[in-house]
Amino acid sequence: MNIQYIHPADQLVMFMQRIYDKGLTTMSGGNLSIRDTQGNIWITPAGIDKGTLTRKDIICVRPDGSCEGPHKPSSELPFHESVYRMRPDLNAVLHAHPPALVAFSIVRKLPDLDLIPSVRHICEQMKIATYAVPGSEALGVEIGKVFSQGCDTALLENHGVCIGAPDMFTAFQRFETLNYTATLEVLASKLGKIHSLPENAYHMSETNEHTKLDDFIPRSHTSEELAARRDMITLIHRSYKMGLFTATHGTYSVRLSDGSFLITPFGFDRAYLEEDDLVRVKGGMKELGKTPSRAVLLHQKIYEQHPDVGAILLAHPVHAMAFAVTDAAFDARTIPESYILLRDVKTLPYEEIYREPDKMAAEFDVSHPVAIVENDCVIVTGNSLLQAFDRLEVMELTANSILDSQSLGSIVHISEAEIAELKTAFHLEG
Repeated sequence: MNIQYIHPADQLVMFMQRIYDKGLTTMSGGNLSIRDTQGNIWITPAGIDKGTLTRKDIICVRPDGSCEGPHKPSSELPFHESVYRMRPDLNAVLHAHPPALVAFSIVRKLPDLDLIPSVRHICEQMKIATYAVPGSEALGVEIGKVFSQGCDTALLENHGVCIGAPDMFTAFQRFETLNYTATLEVLASKLGKIHSLPENAYHMSETNEHTKLDDFIPRSHTSEELAARRDMITLIHRSYKMGLFTATHGTYSVRLSDGSFLITPFGFDRAYLEEDDLVRVKGGMKELGKTPSRAVLLHQKIYEQHPDVGAILLAHPVHAMAFAVTDAAFDARTIPESYILLRDVKTLPYEEIYREPDKMAAEFDVSHPVAIVENDCVIVTGNSLLQAFDRLEVMELTANSILDSQSLGSIVHISEAEIAELKTAFHLEG
């Protein structure tokens, strides 16, 4: 989906709905705006239910200050105008009150931008804007001070967040990513000491191997391939709604019977991904005109080393990722379902995923179908897409349970004798 061909009013409705559906704003909270090529500011209205907005509700504020639309523009219009005056390179502003970022705003502390590499890629810096009354010119001045320094993101003291970007998708991507890392930091703090990536370590993830594959032109699409594309899209959309990954991060792949595999593309919005966006990789070559995920080489190595693996999911479920940014071990011996599906979960070094994909691929076997990569992701394998997705869901819910238990007491794990019984009863290898 190319949002450049979507009217500003429709974009505002679309992204406000996504924010509201994710529980990141309330019926009356938050506001979005887009500046068009004529200098008009399209902005969400004041006092209208954010969960039921339509394009007719959106207000157009002309350069002369006149307004068109059935409602008053958002009361926060002054700071939107301030951002646009300060930064002619920005054409979208997003303001909301997501709980995790509000938590940081009320202790007046910035979230860590170096827990996982994708955060620095999307949001290089963030600064605090001094408190001022909502809707006031003074608030616009304080936010303007942040943006005048070349920073695109302001954490508003005792308020929320304001993000500017060249377009609304980029603003939303930054917002979603910042909310994710703030949530991750809050959850991880329950487990113990948090470990950030060293300075500039995020650059290690800037691999371009996915762009070096030669092209091939597929002559036909089998029923098997079409079914795999359909099933992948169904679960990709579900994964996004469930928060298992963000709009542009998270990679799924499925092996086909001819040895080729389908994989998610690089840089596409997962919420609107369609069957024809998926990239087929065969014999080290990719479909003509498409760019596969940066993780394509790792997926290829896993398939080469493990003929029994039929699907690979690389995701960022926030509760499970709390174990990736701390020293806490993920122990699946909580309930039978968790151990049966996840078995023994390894934690692998961050640099290995980018520098030694062969070595990382060798870490998986029947006793280790799942791994956590330090400060990066969760990798789940399965003999089918459904089995892999089931494992991913179970892993996230298990992690959630472990985190919830921290305030209740010490976990009593299933004993070794009981594990032996499970292995016998469910014919578990290894």
